[in-house]
Parts: sequence; structure tokens; C-alpha cells
Amino acid sequence: MKATYIDYKDTNSFSKTLLAYLNNDPALEPFAGNRPDMEGFARQITAKVGKTEREGLVQRLKHQYGTLLPEQQVVAANVEALADERTFTVTTGHQLNIFTGPLYFIFKIATTIRLACDLKKAFPEYTFVPVYWMATEDHDFAEINHTRLHGRKIVWEASTQGATGRIKTEGIAETVRRYQNFLGLSENSSRLSGMIEEAYLKHDNLAAATRYLVHQLFGSYGLVIMDADDRWLKQRFAPVIEQDILGEHSHSAIEKTSNALKDAGFSTQVHAREINFFYLTDAFRERIVRLDDGRYEVLRQGIYFTEEELRAEISNHPDRFSPNVVMRPLYQELILPNLAYIGGGAEIVYWLQLKACFEHYGVDFPILVPRNSAMITDDNMAVKVLRLDLTFRSIFKPTDELKKEYVRRHTKHRLNLHDEWMELNAIFGKLRLRAHKIDPTLGPSTDAVKARLKKAINNLEKKLLKADKRNHEDALIQIDRIKEKLFPGGGLQERSENFGLLYVKYGDRLISELIGHFEPLAFKFTIIY
Repeated sequence: MKATYIDYKDTNSFSKTLLAYLNNDPALEPFAGNRPDMEGFARQITAKVGKTEREGLVQRLKHQYGTLLPEQQVVAANVEALADERTFTVTTGHQLNIFTGPLYFIFKIATTIRLACDLKKAFPEYTFVPVYWMATEDHDFAEINHTRLHGRKIVWEASTQGATGRIKTEGIAETVRRYQNFLGLSENSSRLSGMIEEAYLKHDNLAAATRYLVHQLFGSYGLVIMDADDRWLKQRFAPVIEQDILGEHSHSAIEKTSNALKDAGFSTQVHAREINFFYLTDAFRERIVRLDDGRYEVLRQGIYFTEEELRAEISNHPDRFSPNVVMRPLYQELILPNLAYIGGGAEIVYWLQLKACFEHYGVDFPILVPRNSAMITDDNMAVKVLRLDLTFRSIFKPTDELKKEYVRRHTKHRLNLHDEWMELNAIFGKLRLRAHKIDPTLGPSTDAVKARLKKAINNLEKKLLKADKRNHEDALIQIDRIKEKLFPGGGLQERSENFGLLYVKYGDRLISELIGHFEPLAFKFTIIY
């Protein structure tokens, strides 16, 4: 497979804030940590030494993996390496989308693995472990219960509450069968079908199923998978849980930062609440709020705590307190010897809102690295693009604009009425001057006639272009088909399509090619074909 790279701005698909971060905009400097370059990583390594309780972390990972760990010696070695102060992690996180959800799930992990490899080359005296932090405590089932193959949506219909990682997989068999039916019959489809079946039909809950599937896909690259829904990990986080619920520190810090970002001209992504924790059980995950009488309520559950009762509950049952989107990053960075977080565009933006919260709790803010974004196609599509005199950069333009450009380039007629309008414009200049000499109040009337004529000229130009399009109908149909293939639903391929059919086509080579072609610190959109 081959790759070409274009600037993110040329895709017209990413936010102003993300592009400013990639371009090292000085206005964002107060909100970010060290820069995502090798000099920044050297500083991050120095800052992170001695900040992690390593032995307990290693033991918890071994417990979480159980019998799965010995299957991949490289993963087992990476887990053991985390006990060493010269070992650091590079981390990405994501929800437990069934069958991995959209392609960017795969891209995030591939970026993380590639960055760990690049850091090892730059700093051979250290070890760098790629980590996938499973968002097992998230409770938005509607966001993860579906995926798309060839644009067809496959949905797991189930009635669930509480953390998605704890959801039982006992009702997913029919959804697994529908997914498998899309894969066809081949050696690669049989392999993927077997992995899917083993993951979801032979593991009790969604966390275990996701761990198994991701381990099968990425274990040979040393990826370590962590489940945040863990009592020991929460015990390490308990002091922050107590301080933040009682003092509401994250709310004030993040609100201040968010306002500063807006004042600097940037958008924000998340809103911090006064209390940024949920109360978590097997049955529900509900927000905690402070009442006017000083007590604390778990919404919609009839559960109340006084301040002392809440302190005791956090101390005795830290696993019942689940961080929301603005506190999960702090939890992650407190637990891991982490250098960098790899996230999507929206994630990078909301991480920029969090630095003051990290500073309040004395936790090192990680280097933020946007995950690699990519489009995967083949040589046949590349040939079609080139035959139409298009490029991999130009295909990101709107379809109508591509068609107009094509017709203008290939027409035998001159469709632009610019010269004619310039002649008319000169005439109207003379008319306006003559009218002004006769009566100065006639100027606006002359301008109104000119405006109507300009509108008529523009409409005529559109009709000329539309008429000539019929002479290029076959090519314009091809442009439609290319856009539909490369941009399913009108958006980036990575945001909707699942990796399944690509795996059927390329097998394990798909992931190795992604890791090989991604360049995490180059900040380019990757087109692989």
C-alpha cells in the first residue's frame, strides 16, 4: 500500500481550534502543555519521573488480563516493564463501541502504537508502552450500540442502564450474526468472524468482550488495555474525588479556562458542572448534586449523604464514584506514567480546557497529540481520481464545486461572462456620471438598474454552465460516485464506516500498514491506497 499526505486545513473537516493547535498558535500556549515534538517529550519525561505508584499498577493490570495475558508475550513484557521508572506510557481512550465502531477507533490505537515506536527510536534508553484506556464507566449506550458496514447500520437493541462496561453480552448474538453476514466468505472474513464471535459470545460483559477483540487485533504490537472501572485504581484517586466533590475545584478552574479560551477567540467543547462525578452501581450511573441544605443527592435514586457520610462512602467505596468527561483525564494521568494523550479533534479541544484543573491538583498535564486521520481506498479509485484530472487534495471540495471546475476545464466554450460584465460595468459608470449631471438624485436609480443586470448576468452564466454540463454527463456521474465512495454520507470515511470490510480485504496487513504509514508528529491527513 502507498500513502500520500495533505494538510488538515485542506480537508475542510477540522475545527479552527484544532488547526490553531497544530500550527502552534501562541494564543493557545497558556492552555497546552509541552509541544508534541521530541524536545517537548524530553521535557515531559523529566517531569514525569517518580510520579506513579507502579507496583500496584502492574498487579492490577495482571489481574484484569487474567489468563489472556500469557497469549501475547510482548504485552506481558510491557506490563512488567511498567514497574521500571524508565518506562512511560502513551495513551488513547475510547468508548466500548461494538465491533470497534467507526474507523477512527482503529486509527487512534494505531497512532498510539506508532508514536510509542517513534519515541523508542528517539530515546532508546527508555521504554514506551502504548495504552488503550477503555471508557468502561461511560453510560451512553446509544453512542456505542451500532456500527456501519457499506453504509448499512447494524444495531444492538437492548435495554440497559449504568456503565457500559458492565453490560451483559447475553443478548448480542443476533447482532453478531448480522455483522458476520456482511463479511462474506474468505480466509480473512473467517478470521475476523471468529474473533468477533469469541469476543462477544464467550465473554460475560462488554468490557471483557472489547478487551479480547482489541487484544487480538493489536496485542502483537504490545498494546496494553486498561479498565478504569477498578477499585484499586479508584482508591488511588479517592483523595481527589473527595476534594473535588466537597470543594468543587474542577468547576471553578475549568470555567475560568473556558472563558479565557472564548476571550482568545476559540470554541470550547465541554461544560464543567459544580460536581463532576457520578454515583455508580451495577444498576445505574447518576449525577451527584449538592442541595441547598448542604446534603448531597444522587439524582433520581432517593440516595442522600451528609458531608461526613459522603466522606465515609468515598473512603469505603471509591469504586462507586465515577468521573465525568472533565475529570476522567485527571484520573488517567494520576494512575499512569503517561507522557501523551492521543485524541480526536474534539477531544484535543476539551483537553485544552483542563490544564488549570491539573495544576490545582499538582498532576502533570500530558502532551496532546491529535490522532492520525486517514482515508483508505485502492488503486482503482486512485486511477479514477487522476483520470478526471482531480487530486487527493481537490476531492475534499464540495461536489458541486468539483463539477463546476471540471466543466470549466474541459468545455469547448467560454462560460465565464466576466469580460462582458466588465464592459457593461464601464458603460454604467458613464451612465451614472451622465445621470448625476442631470439630477444628483438619479444615482441610486442607476445603481439599482446595474444591480438587476448583474443578477441577470450571473443567472445567465449559471445557465450556460448547466447547459454545458450535459456535454460532460458521464464524467460528472463519475465524480458523484467517487464522492459517495470516499465520503459515505457526505462525511469523512473514518467517522462512519467500520474497519470490518477493509480487514476482509487486507487482513492483518491493514493494521501494519496503518502503523507503518501514520506519522503522529507530522500532523498531516493520510490517504492510503
